[in-house]
This record gives sequence, structure tokens and C-alpha cells, in this order.
Amino acid sequence: MLHHVFLSRRVKNILLISVSVLVLAACGQAEENLVPSIVAEADTYNGTEVTIDGTYIGRGGLSVLAFGVSTLDNGLDAQPIGDQIWLENFPEEEVRDFLHQPGDSVYGAVRVTGQFAADGAFGPESQYQYQLDVTAVDPIAQVRRTETRVSDEALGDGKITFADLASNPSTYNGQPVTTRGYYFWNGLIFVLSEGISTEDDGRNPQPIGAKIWMEGFPPDVAGELNVGPNNTYVWGLVEVTGDFQSEGSFGHEGAYTEFLQVTSAQAVEP
Repeated sequence: MLHHVFLSRRVKNILLISVSVLVLAACGQAEENLVPSIVAEADTYNGTEVTIDGTYIGRGGLSVLAFGVSTLDNGLDAQPIGDQIWLENFPEEEVRDFLHQPGDSVYGAVRVTGQFAADGAFGPESQYQYQLDVTAVDPIAQVRRTETRVSDEALGDGKITFADLASNPSTYNGQPVTTRGYYFWNGLIFVLSEGISTEDDGRNPQPIGAKIWMEGFPPDVAGELNVGPNNTYVWGLVEVTGDFQSEGSFGHEGAYTEFLQVTSAQAVEP
């Protein structure tokens, strides 16, 4: 069973932001299989195959199992809670669709089996005392998501459907365009996307399908959309007009090949 607890984290400018914390409880789970229990008996388990229930946190350069994870309200900045076990050969691609994916990391409750080691220095810069060489992994609580996508019906009045723009970007390169799509912002990502995926409780929205990096979206229109706790994310169906570019390297880490500099926008579903 998973529990959500709300704490506070102090960030720049002494601004307090609510933080959601995902931790594993012993409900229906053997306490001896949790990360703290394994670490407390590390010498006993050293060199043996073990199965551990914990929270996986993965991002660039990080792959660990911990007791829990703290995140900002928008799901970003995932930080392990408590003792950490470095995970070697963790098959993230096999399980990521069942876990949380806010945009800068992957995290969630998992049951992991592997060879446990407690007699070395593991991971980047040899900073972890414990390691599990993974042989099997199962999500404990699979994240269920609901997807909403923009219609591909013709818009009329010279407007271009998102599907047409995304499928034929070179046709509209260097031109002003008007289209509809889902605006998404979380402080890290600013895109117009084909759709939005949210968890069943409405948390952790993510853009899905084709995505266009977007700048200049008017804040007053953003305020008419779905706004997350403490303004940590915004998303909603919008109609935008702007100057379109393709075949480039735009946005966060240059990961987007299309770009729209917005000149006007309106909420389609306030």
C-alpha cells in the first residue's frame, strides 16, 4: 500500500513549496523485505540473492532503490528518502510505463530481486555502500493514466490541424500558423502537444504524442487552464497563432525539432 504525505521544502528566495512524499508502508508487505531492514542486516545478506520492496528513482546518472521519494508538487526533482541501494542492470525500459514519469526522472514502488553486495563502493564516484545486481523487477502499484488527445477534424478559416502540422512540418517551416493542441508547462517543459496524460487522481500531467516547443504563451491565458498546486504546472486545450519553425534543435536539451513563437492564444476549454 502506498501513502502520500505532504511536507515542505525550502527553495531559492526562501520560497516554501509543498512536497509530496511517496513511501512504502508495511501494509501487506513483509517488513524484513523493505530497504531499511535489508540495510540494517547488510552483513547477513551480503553476497546473497534477495528480494527488496522499495521505491525506484531513476534519472541521468542515478539508479537507486530507497524507502521513499520526495518530489515537488509538479512531480519534478525526485529525491530519495533514507538509505539507498545502487541498482546495477535495472531494466527501466521494461517497467517505466507503470511508474511516475514527470519529465526529469522515473520513480515508483517496485519489488526487485538480485545479488546484494555490501562490501564495496558502488555507482557514480563509488558513493554508494550497497548494491543490488538486478535479475528481476515488478511494479508494486502500477500507475494508471487517462489520455486526452486533440481532435484531427478540420478547423477551417485557414487553420491547420495539429496532426497536419506535426506530420508535415517542413511544409509550414518559416510561416505563421494557427493550430490547436494541448499547452503544457511545468517549469521545465513548455510545449504544445498532441495530448495530455494524467494519473487517475488528476496528478502528474504529462504531454503525450507529437510535441512542439513553444515560447511566448500569454500568462493570462495560462491562468484560464488547469493549474497545479502552487502553480507548479499548467495544461489545457488551446488555439494558438505564431511563427513556426522546423528541422531545428529547440527547447530543453535541444530535444525538440519544431518550435512555435506564439503571437496570440486562447483557451478552447477554459
